[in-house]
Amino acid sequence: MTSIATAVVGPAGRADARRNRALVLTAAEHAFAERGTGVSLAEIARRAGVGAGTVYRHFPTKTDLLEAVMQQRLERMTARALAGLRAPDVGEAFFSFCTEVIVRSPRSKAVCDLITTDDGWPRALMRGAGDRFRRALDELLVQAQRQGAVRPDLTVADLSGIFIGCVAIQGVSGSGDELVHPARIILDALRPAAAAPVTKYTGVADHRNETRNEIAEEFTRCPICGNALWHAGPGRRARYCSAACRQKAHRRRHRAA
Repeated sequence: MTSIATAVVGPAGRADARRNRALVLTAAEHAFAERGTGVSLAEIARRAGVGAGTVYRHFPTKTDLLEAVMQQRLERMTARALAGLRAPDVGEAFFSFCTEVIVRSPRSKAVCDLITTDDGWPRALMRGAGDRFRRALDELLVQAQRQGAVRPDLTVADLSGIFIGCVAIQGVSGSGDELVHPARIILDALRPAAAAPVTKYTGVADHRNETRNEIAEEFTRCPICGNALWHAGPGRRARYCSAACRQKAHRRRHRAA
């Protein structure tokens, strides 16, 4: 297949060719976000204000165009992650970046769904752009953790899973450019203040709770057959579910004595 890089710019790298390519990519990104990947190249040419031949010169197939759109988006996100490293507050830059990823990703869902399929379409540009993005994200995460803004046990793999879940939540909400409340709760859980586990083992047993639990278990199930014991109203709870089980318990005690 013809290389995208050689097909779109040409040996001289003319300014008008670069401008037309940028126009086509912008139009394609908006068209795919609005109408999915089924939009025609002719429609993209119309939106870009160029001829269909110009589109085909830069992107011989729609596959080439889809890959270039996603590569451009990944490079843009990589640049923003690297910019966060230079921010006065890297921790807040990290959370701002996460918010942007979650809010903007639903617009590219159709393209994202396509690139996760295994239909053999080229991924050379995507692999390179994806590797650069992951390295930038890892560096931003590590710096935010060193600053104490992010819980130390979070990894890039964890963050990728969180992005997938939050993007799905954001997508079904239809809230546009505002981060929805459930996704905000998830991001807040990445801060150190939310890092405490739901239950905490102190190494010291609470004997009062153990006693209560044992008594509750003893008096809610028959100790002979295990059937549930139902207790209604005041008074002493039954220890056994029937007279037969009571008699069995008596014989056991007698043998033990």
